[in-house]
Amino acid sequence: MASLEMNKIAAGILCAGLFAMVAGKVGSAIVHPEELEENAYKVEITEVATEAAELKGPEPVEPVLGLLAAADVAAGEKGFKKCAACHSVNEGGPNKVGPNLYAVVNAAKGGKDGFSYSDAMTSFSDPAEWTYSSLNKFLKKPKEYMPGTKMNYAGIKKTSDRADMIAYLRSLAGTPAPLPTEDEIAAANAAFEAATSQ
Repeated sequence: MASLEMNKIAAGILCAGLFAMVAGKVGSAIVHPEELEENAYKVEITEVATEAAELKGPEPVEPVLGLLAAADVAAGEKGFKKCAACHSVNEGGPNKVGPNLYAVVNAAKGGKDGFSYSDAMTSFSDPAEWTYSSLNKFLKKPKEYMPGTKMNYAGIKKTSDRADMIAYLRSLAGTPAPLPTEDEIAAANAAFEAATSQ
């Protein structure tokens, strides 16, 4: 008796499923919905968060000036190996996917002859040279520091790793650029503290 009741329940569920499937097929055959060219009700999206982020600008980058004197050039050279696929560093070396980086510290941005720089690079003038601070900001997040750059590199998160890389780049010159003065270090640290306390 119990199995007969179970069979009736199963048959009812099966019939209901078949009916729903047939009704769906018949409905699809009868009704042909058309896509609207534009929404009948327009939803206005305000980009408050984006506008606020644009007004605020990029996040301040922790300065490396105070770390450069004691930075590990060998660690910077080791870290540069992932950059070597796109950049050569020897004097008079060829440009690759990216420009040759020999004597890049304090050189003009977009200034290596024979390399086709992006418009973002050639028009960037804040500052116009690769200072220690601008290298630090660029190496942290290239696309945030210089929107529109062709350089596809995520960046170096750790401040000490950026200092090592910059110290290595500094060493790649006949006469390395002078290290920052105590006044320059203090000014950079004070500017960073002021920017992060807002």
